[in-house]
Amino acid sequence: MPALTPAELFARLAELGIETRTVEHPPVFTVAESQAVIEALPGGHTKNLFLKDKKGNLFLVVVGQDVPVDLKSLHGPLGAASRLSFGSAELLEEVLGVKPGSVTAFGPVNDTGGRVGVIIDAGLMDHQTINCHPLVNTATTSIARDDLVRFLRATGHEPRILAVPRRQEADADTASGVA
Repeated sequence: MPALTPAELFARLAELGIETRTVEHPPVFTVAESQAVIEALPGGHTKNLFLKDKKGNLFLVVVGQDVPVDLKSLHGPLGAASRLSFGSAELLEEVLGVKPGSVTAFGPVNDTGGRVGVIIDAGLMDHQTINCHPLVNTATTSIARDDLVRFLRATGHEPRILAVPRRQEADADTASGVA
């Protein structure tokens, strides 16, 4: 089944009675590139990680844009079979119907086989409004926190809300080349 378009996503949201606000912008591929959008839209802005373990279990981890995720220990709280690695671009497109740079909390709408587990960081849930790409990185859609959860449930994905482990500052400095 072909992946939904943004227009089809918006129609699905409307069918569920979910109100959203979308702002179009030039393509953004990183959090740094999205600064103008972040300033224009209040609420929590997301960073999304499409991950897999060695047994092929898939995870979509949705965190706040500035969260330094500790990938070395994330497998524990998720109950993954091994440490996690990033899913390939091909797997991402096959399962969530999006390309790299467009990974989004809305992606599970395309996972009709229920292959991906959705994890939302507890800190992100502190925001009343959450901002996500609507399946493309040329727009950002604001959705109420509780409506995002309701939407995910409607796609057959029960999101797990948990405190995603953070890298320690020394680890983050080392990883970014700062010593």
